[in-house]
Order: sequence, then C-alpha cells, then structure tokens
Amino acid sequence: MPGRSPSPTWRLGTRQVKRLGYGAMQLAGPGVFGPPKDRDAALAVLREVIACGVDHIDTSDYYGPHVTNQLIREALSPYPDDLVIVTKIGARRGADGSWLPATSPDALWQAVHDNLRNLGLEALDVVNLRLWGDGHGPAEGSLAAELTVLAELQQQGLVRHIGLSNVTARQVGEGRGICEIVCVQNHYNLVHRTDDALIDELAAAGTAYVPFFPLGGFSPLQSAGLTEVAARVGATPMQVALAWLLQRAPNILLIPGTGSVAHLRENIAAGVLDLSGEAIAALNTIAAGSASVRA
Repeated sequence: MPGRSPSPTWRLGTRQVKRLGYGAMQLAGPGVFGPPKDRDAALAVLREVIACGVDHIDTSDYYGPHVTNQLIREALSPYPDDLVIVTKIGARRGADGSWLPATSPDALWQAVHDNLRNLGLEALDVVNLRLWGDGHGPAEGSLAAELTVLAELQQQGLVRHIGLSNVTARQVGEGRGICEIVCVQNHYNLVHRTDDALIDELAAAGTAYVPFFPLGGFSPLQSAGLTEVAARVGATPMQVALAWLLQRAPNILLIPGTGSVAHLRENIAAGVLDLSGEAIAALNTIAAGSASVRA
C-alpha cells in the first residue's frame, strides 16, 4: 500500500460523506451507561463536530441507553441538511449496564421507533443491524430473520438505508440477497486486520466499511513502532493510526469518538495527514507482527 493522499469522500447510501466522521458512544457515562459527567461539555462536543464540517455521526439508542441520541437531538436539531446520522439496533442494556442481544422482531421494531423518537426524526438515514458473537467478534449464523424485519421497516419508510455490524463475509453475502447493504461496521484497526479481504471486496462493490475500535477501543493501540512513526511525521500515535486507516482503502469511513473538544480537533486533523510509503511499510510491519502473535 503506497503512501498517497486519501480520497476525501465516499458514498453512504445515496449520500457522499466525508470519510472522517464522529462516533457518539463516549458521550454517555462510564461504560457507555447513564448520563455524561458533564452534559454541557457533551453538547459542546456535538456542536463542534458540526462546526468542524463533519457530516456523518454514528450513534445508537442503546448508548446510555437513550442518552447519546437525546444529546444529539438537543445539540443539533433541527439538523443540517448534509448531516447523515447512522444508528445501530440489535441490543439492549441490562439494569447493571450489561450488553444484551435484542434481535426478536418486536425488539427490532421497538429499537427503530426508540431511535426515531429520541433523535426527533421521521426516518432514519442508516440503520445497522448489530449481530452478536464471541465478545466483540462475529459468529457465523443466518441473519435472514432479523434482516427481513429491518427490510420491512425500510419498506414502510422508517429506514432509508440498511447496514450490518459485527458480521462475517458470508453473512454480508446473505444480507445482500435480502436487501441492499450500504455499509459494514466491524472491528478493525492497525493491528486487528481480520477483515482485510472483506474490505477490498466491499471497496470493489462501492460499499462503505466502518471500523469500530479504530484506535483499539477498551485497549488503546500501543506500539513502539507506531510511536516512532508518529514522532517522525510530527503527529500523535492515534493520528497516525487514523491516517493509516484512511490510506488503507478508499471505502473506509472513520468514526473515532471522544468527549473532548480538543481531542475531537486532534482526530479531525488526522484527515489531512499524508503518510509516506516508508511510513506505511513500517506500520504494516507492526500489523504483521501482531498477527503472528495472535496466531
């Protein structure tokens, strides 16, 4: 993968969006549960998202639950015409903050209506069906029953576009036989590269790929090699990790999350960081080493 300036936009449904978006998960309280410690700060971050020109926000009504969607509505409604809001369904939160599958027809129907109500929308731009496997990884199995429910909600005009989250390549193929899939959101970053082949397949088909945990998630990326490349290019390690993703494939859309205005600006600055071929080669060495350790 040679160093090159990444293309600035990619298609998401019927819209062209900037490839560096924003993930709202961290606006909720600790463990993505309950209200934020500082509500005004959370609202300020969302307003800064728009001020910085971001036009793609990722959220879910099970963040909080309900918290992030209500914050988004308070901060941004009436929404800018160019803003695309993507949400996820397929889970609910236990009273203790646990993450529980919620993929029955009634649960999916309720989740769509909860998102509509809390976001203050008549139709959702993109809804990702989130499947559950082992931890944060996918597990094989048919998604036909769940996806058929979502496709019916799309036919009713409540959902404009459908995506998939935490899925295998085989499940993506099955999903395409049921309805149009406009994006896939899976675990992927510099050192977690299970989806390399799937990303390239989706790029060829014009389908967006959205990494969750682009910076490592609950275990932030740490590598002497990453730190070395960052020092060489005058950026932070996390900026380099985001820039690597943007240069990995043109269909990758990023949704790094933060509850800090300063960190938000730092993430957005990664969008103009152009890594050289030498830097990319060094970063790929880190990825290859990590893969061999996992094997």
